[in-house]
Amino acid sequence: MADKYDAIVIGAGPGGMTAALYATRANLNVLVLDRGPYGGQMNNTDAIDNYPGFTEIKGPELSQKMYDTLMKFEPDYKYGNVQSVELDGDEKVVKTDDDKEYRAPILIIATGSDHRHLNVPGEEEYSGRGVSYCAVCDAAFFKDEDVVVIGGGDSAIEEGIYLSQLAKSVTVVHRRDKLRAQPTLQKRAFANKKMKFVWNAQTEEILGDGTRVTGIKYRDKETGAEKEIKAAGVFIYVGVLPQTKPFENLGILNEQGWIPTNEHMETKAPGIFALGDVREKDLRQIANAVGEGSVAGQAAYNYYQDLKD
Repeated sequence: MADKYDAIVIGAGPGGMTAALYATRANLNVLVLDRGPYGGQMNNTDAIDNYPGFTEIKGPELSQKMYDTLMKFEPDYKYGNVQSVELDGDEKVVKTDDDKEYRAPILIIATGSDHRHLNVPGEEEYSGRGVSYCAVCDAAFFKDEDVVVIGGGDSAIEEGIYLSQLAKSVTVVHRRDKLRAQPTLQKRAFANKKMKFVWNAQTEEILGDGTRVTGIKYRDKETGAEKEIKAAGVFIYVGVLPQTKPFENLGILNEQGWIPTNEHMETKAPGIFALGDVREKDLRQIANAVGEGSVAGQAAYNYYQDLKD
């Protein structure tokens, strides 16, 4: 038999925890479900220096503070890997891989997105220790250092330009012989004296000294030769994947798998809200996830009141 709630929040990153906080403070009976530790990608961040209120804080520490604040209002918190969500009238039926079932008239999706990985040696080992997927998050840690950006699309070039404001040099490593970024970005990048480009380069390995990144090894696709680039940081931009598979049958995804919403974080389906990195947007930061979470939590409360009227 399914456990029933007023609202179910899937995902306990900063946005999901904020949405749950606002909903529980409004006296809704809330379940928070996550497949892993609360905090999401914050737990993989060594230091955060762009979240208001803290000059610098460890990612896991900020995760714990957000969780402690949320739990003051006593939502249910359970671990569960969501397999599917079905609609049953006004109710949303959430099923997990351990055969549990939960029901609520309100569903808040905060499952985020994952950066596409290169899946090369050293990438996971040095994640958070020189390997990054976010220049806005981590550029300040590489002031006056040589860094590498892997990728050739809009995100790679935008972040490379951003990095060039602080880094000593930025080397863009791309597996093709030309960029895929829009022409205006390319023009800015090629005019940037701090930016260099390595073409037809297939990254083979992230190099390190056991503690930090020291560079990359790549294969020249034209000659087959293996070469190395020394760098203190490696920023990887080869795509982002929304974590939306369990919601494919709800009719709320766009063609790329993202969830469009309005300004109230409402999706096409009544009673289903989405926030944070699961939405298609340019800036993926803790601060705007928290902002969207507060909007979604309040909107969920308003929806619940309308159901009761």
